[in-house]
Amino acid sequence: MVRKYFGTDGIRGLANGDKLTPELALRVGMAAGTKFVRGDHRNRVVIGKDTRRSGYMIEQALTAGFTAVGMDVYLLGPMPTPAVAMLTRSLRADLGVMISASHNPFEDNGIKLFRPDGYKLSDELEKEIERLIDSDMSRHLAQGRDIGRAHRDEEARTRYIEYAKRTLPRNIDLSGLRVVLDCANGAAYKVAPVALWELGAEVFTIGVQPDGFNINHKVGSTAPEAVAAKVKEMRADIGIALDGDADRVIIVDEKGHVVDGDQFMAVIAESWRERDMLTGGGIVATIMSNLGLERYLSALGLTLERTQVGDRYVLEAMREKGFNVGGEQSGHIILSDFTTTGDGLVAALQLLGVLKQKGVPVSEICARFEKVPQLLRSVKFKSGKPLEHKQVVQAIADGQAMLGNGGRLVVRASGTEPVIRVMGEADDAGLVEKVVGQIEAAIREVA
Repeated sequence: MVRKYFGTDGIRGLANGDKLTPELALRVGMAAGTKFVRGDHRNRVVIGKDTRRSGYMIEQALTAGFTAVGMDVYLLGPMPTPAVAMLTRSLRADLGVMISASHNPFEDNGIKLFRPDGYKLSDELEKEIERLIDSDMSRHLAQGRDIGRAHRDEEARTRYIEYAKRTLPRNIDLSGLRVVLDCANGAAYKVAPVALWELGAEVFTIGVQPDGFNINHKVGSTAPEAVAAKVKEMRADIGIALDGDADRVIIVDEKGHVVDGDQFMAVIAESWRERDMLTGGGIVATIMSNLGLERYLSALGLTLERTQVGDRYVLEAMREKGFNVGGEQSGHIILSDFTTTGDGLVAALQLLGVLKQKGVPVSEICARFEKVPQLLRSVKFKSGKPLEHKQVVQAIADGQAMLGNGGRLVVRASGTEPVIRVMGEADDAGLVEKVVGQIEAAIREVA
């Protein structure tokens, strides 16, 4: 069965475009609510959102759908995706919902669903919900006293802040640290600054004035230049850049240099190994993570388990094989001792804890390995399947042959936007440039 609505990370698209409309949100609420209404207790769903203007519209439509099938709705307001996952468990909800398009521009939006245990839905559950969306759901409508109610939860932010703070060891606070925090004008703009300040840090904020349209605009993890400039201006010890829904994080050192998720995971893996916290004998990352990370971990006697791109696949491998650290080069860091999804704030706190313990600059802590030259290009296409064209297939085969066994080549279609990602890496930077360039040219010819 081809999935009609769900992609790699929930439902996502242009708000009021071809797919993501109030009508669809209403039916998603009815369908997901129908699937998760069980038992004779008052079933409840928690709904969080980021700061996009369209979030109001989608929130109300979802609320109508859930209450129509008998679920009580707890509205959390602007809240990070990982906070919604945590609160779904904490509030003993039957379902959690996050309204966000993550790092996408404000025109887009999305709907992510969480099971009662805080994990994202399986492909099978999403297919069942899709089937219900396109069916006649009139027989599932609640009547009379069974119709649900909606509540605004004013304590949700405090719950998440305290939860995040408790992920640090009790003997560590952040006093003496000068921290620049970029919240991308997104979901964490209220909770993240408070958490860091309450832990003792001196916090300088940017991206904390959302207006419904400026989420991710020249700020956040996809535009780390803003936090890098602020770090140098304030002579800060570290810069932390979250994305629109705060499930990913990018770090900037005291010199203004960007630290990606690979170096971040290396720091956490080594720290947790020293503290006897690391499980699984290594970490989980995706096919996009740098070969340098794999070599570094191997030197420590640790393994790197690779998955396809997407934090859900990283998490699946972590759960299946007993790892508790995983993530993506892009900054999705999953620490399953604490969270059921990527959590930018919690991950950043772990790094800040190492920074306090070691007493050395971030530039030293986060230079665990030398990167193998890697090049990533994104090629837009209008329609069709460029990767199935004969000349593109041949270009990819030729590129892999040129790189040989000492290099890696990954060519894939994005799961969230109409682009082809072309990534190559090898010790010879010139060769990587040539290979990626040839494949990019072949794709552009047919796209």
